[in-house]
Amino acid sequence: MLATAYANDAGTVDHTTGFAPKRSPDADGLELRGIAGPTRTFEAKEHVFREGDAVTHVYQVEAGHVCIYKMLSDGRRQVIDFAYPGDFIGLGAMHEHGCNAQATSRARIRLMPVVTLRQVMRDDALLGMKLYEAISRELLAARELLMTVSQRTAMERVASFLVALSRRNARRGEDPREFVLPMTRNDIADFLGLTIETVSRTFTKLRAEGLIDLAQSVLVTIVDPASLEEFAEGRTH
Repeated sequence: MLATAYANDAGTVDHTTGFAPKRSPDADGLELRGIAGPTRTFEAKEHVFREGDAVTHVYQVEAGHVCIYKMLSDGRRQVIDFAYPGDFIGLGAMHEHGCNAQATSRARIRLMPVVTLRQVMRDDALLGMKLYEAISRELLAARELLMTVSQRTAMERVASFLVALSRRNARRGEDPREFVLPMTRNDIADFLGLTIETVSRTFTKLRAEGLIDLAQSVLVTIVDPASLEEFAEGRTH
C-alpha cells in the first residue's frame, strides 16, 4: 500500500523484485539457523493464513509487513498486531490459527515447518528460550493493546502507537524520529479501536500541536518526542 515499497526497511530497493535487500533480523527478531524453509511472496491483501487454518508452519517476515487481525461476530475487525521484517507470525498457535494474517503490501515471508521447528527446539535449549521470549513479547503487546483500547483517549491511543513505532526503530538501530507507516488509516483505526475519521483528525491535531510532521500521509517525523510521550501516557491534563 506504500508507493515507496520497502525503502523504509533498508536504504535502497531492488526494483527488479520490489523488495529492499535482505537485512539481518532486528532486536525483536530471531535468527533460526539450521531450519530450512522456502520463502514465498504474498501480494497486498493476500492472506498468509486465516482463522481456523491448521497450523503447519511458523512464518518469518523477511520483507514487507503483515496485519494480524480477528473478525468479530458482528462483522467488525480487530487488528491485533503488525508484523515487520524479522518478526515471527504464528508462534503461539497450537493446532489451528485463532486469527488472520494478511499482507498490508507486497511481502516476502519465510515458511518454517512446525515439525522441524519443534525438533530443533528439543535439541537446542537456547533456541527454545529465545522463542519463549518472543511469545512473551507477544503477550505483553496484547496486554498493552487491551489497556490502550479500553482506557485511553483517542489522542493517547494514537500518540502511544507512534511512540511504540519510534521505540521499535530505536531497538533496530534506526532513526527513532522518522519512519514510514506501512498500514492504512483503516488498519490503524481497527488496531486502536477508533474510526478512520478520528484517526485522521488526531493525526492532524498532533501535527497542529507541533508534535509530529506528516508527509504524504505516510512519512512520520516526530518533532517533539518528550511531549508526544506525555500525550501517550496521559500526562498532559
